[in-house]
Amino acid sequence: MLVGFTIVAIPLLFAIVSAAVQMNRLSNRSQELVIHGMQGTRNTQLLFENIGVLERTARLYQILGGPDLLDTYARATGRLEQAAGALERLPLDAPTRADLRSLEEEARAMLVRMRATAPSAAPMNALIGEFPHLSDIASRISNRSNAQIDLDLTNLQLAAEHTRHTLLWQTLLLVPLTLAVVGVFTYLFGRPIRAIDRAINELGRGAFSRPITIRGPKDLEHLAEQLEWLRSRLLELAQEKNRFLRHMSHELKTPLANIREGTELLMDGAVGELRGAQREVAAILRENSMKLQRLIENLLSFSAWQAKSVGLEVSEFRMRPLVKSVLENQQLTLVAQRVRLDVQVEDLTPLADRSKVRLILDNLLSNAIKFTPRGGTISIHARREGAQMVLDVIDSGPGVPAEERAQIFEAFYQGRIPQGGHVKGTGIGLSVVTEFVNAHGGSIEILDAPAGGAHFRVRLPLRQSMPAPTDLNSENTVHAA
Repeated sequence: MLVGFTIVAIPLLFAIVSAAVQMNRLSNRSQELVIHGMQGTRNTQLLFENIGVLERTARLYQILGGPDLLDTYARATGRLEQAAGALERLPLDAPTRADLRSLEEEARAMLVRMRATAPSAAPMNALIGEFPHLSDIASRISNRSNAQIDLDLTNLQLAAEHTRHTLLWQTLLLVPLTLAVVGVFTYLFGRPIRAIDRAINELGRGAFSRPITIRGPKDLEHLAEQLEWLRSRLLELAQEKNRFLRHMSHELKTPLANIREGTELLMDGAVGELRGAQREVAAILRENSMKLQRLIENLLSFSAWQAKSVGLEVSEFRMRPLVKSVLENQQLTLVAQRVRLDVQVEDLTPLADRSKVRLILDNLLSNAIKFTPRGGTISIHARREGAQMVLDVIDSGPGVPAEERAQIFEAFYQGRIPQGGHVKGTGIGLSVVTEFVNAHGGSIEILDAPAGGAHFRVRLPLRQSMPAPTDLNSENTVHAA
């Protein structure tokens, strides 16, 4: 990761350093240009001022004479030479430097001539007449100096514009390059992380068959090894649980069969005619043995689906007789609880696994009876909706809390028991329903009932083309964990 961050940072650091160097160079050039401009302007002004002093001093000397004026003229000439020397140190072109040297030579020559000429002599007039020529030379120097400053300023502007374009293109090139490098390292790091995330999701869904192997950094490979150990352990626990369920279910079926057979013999009067109270007790035994049989069938079905040994036995059947048969099996409980039924079933003929659809309806009805209060209402509706059969089972009980709806279909999850509720079941009825619904390629959901109870809606295809065995490790089987 450190290497990746370093490689990603290198182009950005290069851009920052390059920009800093170029901006520093432009800053230095602009600073030099300002300094040279100020020095050139000041010294050019000194040239004009000293030429004016020289001319005034020469005219006074012509009129008044005297050595003091010669000394003043000499000092002004020195200042003129100093200003010219300062200008020569600036970056000027060759003609300007030649004019400066010419100006200095002529100023020195005029000083020598003034010292050798009498104040009232005729040569003095010729000497005074040469000062306009000095002013012309100074004007040329000033103009060329200003032109040089303008040229340098223009070059600085061009350099700044060039630098701006260069930095812009560097940015345009570095941004995709940086994004490409980031993308490469994101792919290199993200692939094992995504694989780990996918493996964790599979473990959470109870899919334990796929081995977890991750290629990438050593730390991620070590984490994958830990997840693989966890997967193996969870798979062992799931297999042990399924073996236990199968064995216990089969062990329970034998005594249950004897109990049911004995109860049926009592109900048929094989050992003598039963009186009213005795027949009522025998009916209670029969009803509870049937409940126990359904629980054991659920355990067996759940265990079989988890063990990948059961598929769909597709056949065509009518829905109304199936619903009637399920209601007849639950009749004693419905009468005992004084539950009213609202049955609206269209004359549908689905092509599906009849026994699985029966168990779906039987478990949903058993769940509704368990949570419906005495004197409540249970609605069973079945209708066609396109190529699907929509089955609604609605009760008038306390309903399913919103925080439990995501877990209610998990195996062995029973949720809270409402006040006045009946005995808790095994918690696998809805899980088996989900298994069978998913095996048919359908869906199940919980809706808000108008009266406040639970509303389970099952959608099943009306035509199942072929048997679809369910796998413990398939994505549809999410409740084994």
